[in-house]
Amino acid sequence: MKTVRHSEQTLRTALISKNPALVSQYEKLDAAERRLMNEAFQPASDLFGPIVLHSQSDWIASHPEPPQGFEEFFSDPSRKAPSREKHSIYIQCIGPLGNTRMISEEYVKWLKGYCEAFFYGLTVKLLEPVPVSATRCAFRVNENTKNLQIHAGHILHFLKKKKPEDAFCIVGVTMIDLYPRDSWNFVFGQASLTDGVGIFSFARYGGDFYSSGYKGKVKAPQRRSTRDYSAFDSYYTPDVTSVLLLRSCKTLTHEIGHIFGLRHCQWLACLMQGSNHLEEADRRPLDLCPICLRKLQCAIGFNIVERYKALVRWIDDESADTPRGTPKHGPDGNVNLPKPVEAFEEWREWIMKCLAVVQK
Repeated sequence: MKTVRHSEQTLRTALISKNPALVSQYEKLDAAERRLMNEAFQPASDLFGPIVLHSQSDWIASHPEPPQGFEEFFSDPSRKAPSREKHSIYIQCIGPLGNTRMISEEYVKWLKGYCEAFFYGLTVKLLEPVPVSATRCAFRVNENTKNLQIHAGHILHFLKKKKPEDAFCIVGVTMIDLYPRDSWNFVFGQASLTDGVGIFSFARYGGDFYSSGYKGKVKAPQRRSTRDYSAFDSYYTPDVTSVLLLRSCKTLTHEIGHIFGLRHCQWLACLMQGSNHLEEADRRPLDLCPICLRKLQCAIGFNIVERYKALVRWIDDESADTPRGTPKHGPDGNVNLPKPVEAFEEWREWIMKCLAVVQK
């Protein structure tokens, strides 16, 4: 293992900048918010630690990139930010997310609520789910894993045409595996920052995807025509577990972060770190380091305390005395599944520590 450790001065510059205008901007932030962000360059901080590389296959070791401090983010001419006219994040579900309609509907509602808390201040809206056939995308059976895959680039083209007028971005989510081109094995997601569209798959986040007994393996479908998508009629979706939900929330917010102009973080352990494989993605924290938090706050304009409280409410929005898997009846008479948030408890404790620093 190798620890990527930066000096206090390097982290201070990445967070605050040496540009007098940006330094002044930072000094105008709430003093309590600055107290939390200054944890970035406190060597003894137990909130924000250094990046730890476990192998040469980890992202930073295999994908050299120029680091992006706040100044580089702020001055990026290609960066897009929400406006009064374009203030909504749209989520488009492609194919079922669960093995029943009720599970699919609840799952996407959980993702919507999480995005509303994470990107606090923006509106998150759900579009009507569509089947794979509606996208007219190419698909194939992966030669190695023998599971169905859909073409990510074709999905992006479909989403671009569907993007509403008030959308800052539109993101597709699916439980179907993705591939970007014939020569690639797979991709977790793909986005077009200029068009404000993205597509992300949670297929490989199920606990059984890499097992020999994976139920999603299929034979090459016999297509009667290019419009024959019957192979997806009985597509396998994994059980929605707490770990699957956590991984999905992590991927969704990481990729939407890119649409805001946040590049891969190379400063501290952070949601915006790149990842080459599932083990590395699992090691990433759920939230942002202070440097990336300042970038997102600059883009949206949220109050850090209110954002953290919203994230805690999302986790706590689950009755502690409701047995797991027991449907609940909401005030409107609809049946709601209990949200599986066990995997988020450690992160909740971390948020409470951050709130304690801010609310001293």
